[in-house]
Amino acid sequence: MEVLYRCCAGLDVHKKTVQACVRRMSEGGQVRTETRLFGTMTRDILALGDWLAEAQVTHVAMESTGVFWKPIWNLLEGRFELVLCNAREVKQVPGRKTDVKDCQWLAQLMQYGLLKASFVPSRPLRELRDLTRQRVQLVNEHTAAANRVHKVLEDANIKLSSVASDVLGASGRDMIQALIAGEQDPEQLANLARRRLRDKLPELVAAFEGTLDDHHRFLLQMYYSHLQHLETMIAQFEARIDAMLQDPALNAACAGEDVLPFPVAVQLLTTIPGVDECAAKAILAETGTDMSRFPGPDNLCSWTGICPGNNESAGKRRSGKTTQGNRWLRRALTQAAWAASHTKDTYLSALFRRLAARRGKKRAIVAVAHSILVAIYYMLTRHETYQDLGSDYLNRLHPERLAHSLTKRLETLGYAVTLEPLQVAA
Repeated sequence: MEVLYRCCAGLDVHKKTVQACVRRMSEGGQVRTETRLFGTMTRDILALGDWLAEAQVTHVAMESTGVFWKPIWNLLEGRFELVLCNAREVKQVPGRKTDVKDCQWLAQLMQYGLLKASFVPSRPLRELRDLTRQRVQLVNEHTAAANRVHKVLEDANIKLSSVASDVLGASGRDMIQALIAGEQDPEQLANLARRRLRDKLPELVAAFEGTLDDHHRFLLQMYYSHLQHLETMIAQFEARIDAMLQDPALNAACAGEDVLPFPVAVQLLTTIPGVDECAAKAILAETGTDMSRFPGPDNLCSWTGICPGNNESAGKRRSGKTTQGNRWLRRALTQAAWAASHTKDTYLSALFRRLAARRGKKRAIVAVAHSILVAIYYMLTRHETYQDLGSDYLNRLHPERLAHSLTKRLETLGYAVTLEPLQVAA
């Protein structure tokens, strides 16, 4: 087997220790290995880097074990050619002996070029990822806190949600604050309604005739304070994300003609139906704006995990469930697909309706998300805005199939159908 790297290393990363193995092959083909154990404190990782540099190591491989690989990557980045590999793919490589340590096995696979490197973005893009992902977590917590407020109101038989479409709207918040302050008169609470909600004053008076006591009031105050705190944090994260998109360090790699700056790419993605500015930022934080790292749109979809699995044997296709991939990107794309499915007269909504009738809504949403990601790949590659194919595009692909299908449906209803082409005027 051809040796690609004469001197490389493998790291077995744990929470408190890092076991490193340097594998060196001489010109005569003799292999020498040296293994050492280091801690994971900053001084220990720096000592590890110095030891690898003294050994003239050029390439270092490690497995993506939780988050423990991140500090090692941050401190060794720039000094060596780092390769982060999937532990599942490493286990599938045959030929490992039981008495070989993990670091030695990684070093051996690295030397022969048998490791597939995972996509690790640059440090500014990793920081942007941290912000967008944490914003998603805060939005989920905000939803949970809002549900707790609903639960307390229902437990106290305050039926505000049965009258107001948005309990946490401007009117609902005024009413909740009045309940926390001790207001118990249903008419006074109902008079806090604004605009169109004032048309339902009698229903609101009946809705506030509940059994709210001090226990409910205490819970309502705690949950509502938590809700406001989460809203403040979400606003701060959004401001930080906007500032990061304008950061010169983040856009330094976007200076070439083939790569768009992040602010321009965000505006480009918002031309896709269902993709708003928030979704565009979340998508670009995961993929970046440089599509050259992906050989094609199929590779990007496979990396994301929104393409069917390839499981075929003896000419028979087995389970084609989607593969594992980037769950954060898949979440943003599926949310955009749900929004696109509700648009009117667009290709994406027509695709959703067409597939949902045969395969179900969830499979149709994954297919729409796949189409969105393919469009994003070509948009970022060609620097073009989204060009909608139209809601009748799928019908125009094979008009004879559509005519045959409609004819069969009419015949099942008891009609005799004869099709004649229209005469085109000269």
